[in-house]
Amino acid sequence: MGWLSRVMGERLPEELDARLAAEEHVLAWTRVGTGGYLAVTALGLWVPDDGGHRRIGWDLVSKAVWRGDALTVTEAEVTGQAGRALVLADREPVRLVLARPGRIPHLVRQRVEGSIRSRYRKELPGGGAWFVLRKVPGADGVVLQVRPDPGAEVAALADMAQEAAEKLAGGQQ
Repeated sequence: MGWLSRVMGERLPEELDARLAAEEHVLAWTRVGTGGYLAVTALGLWVPDDGGHRRIGWDLVSKAVWRGDALTVTEAEVTGQAGRALVLADREPVRLVLARPGRIPHLVRQRVEGSIRSRYRKELPGGGAWFVLRKVPGADGVVLQVRPDPGAEVAALADMAQEAAEKLAGGQQ
C-alpha cells in the first residue's frame, strides 16, 4: 500500500461500488476470508453472496456477533404477515472472517441497535414472540415486525400484532 492509500484509504473495489445505490456511501469495508468484501453503509450491510454481493437492510439483521476475527450475522426473512406486522424467521447464521475489521464491529452494532425503535414481548402457547418497531433504512417511518419463537402457536398473531402496535406506538416520541 502506497503513502496515498495510507492517507486516503484503499479504493472500494469496483464490483462492490457498482452495486451501491446513487446516494449510498460506504462507511467501512474489508475483504472477507472466503472471498469478496463486506461493507457497512447507512442502508445496510453488504455481504458476499453467490459470487457477487448483496445488501441486508439493517431492519433485517436479527443478530450480529463479533468474536475473534469473525462477524457472525443472522439475517431475518419475511415469511408472512399478521395484521400490520411482518412475520420474520431467522436464516442460518453466516460467519464472515474479516481481513481488517477496523470500525466494522462497532458500526454494525450501532446500526442494528439504531434501527430498533421499541420492542415488546408477548407469551404464546408453546413459546412467545417479539414484536419490534424498526426503522427501515432509506425510508420514512417504521415497520412492525414479529418474530415468534420456534414452536410458538402463531394463529393469534394478528390480534397480538394490533395490541403490540398500540403498546409500541405509545412509547414513540
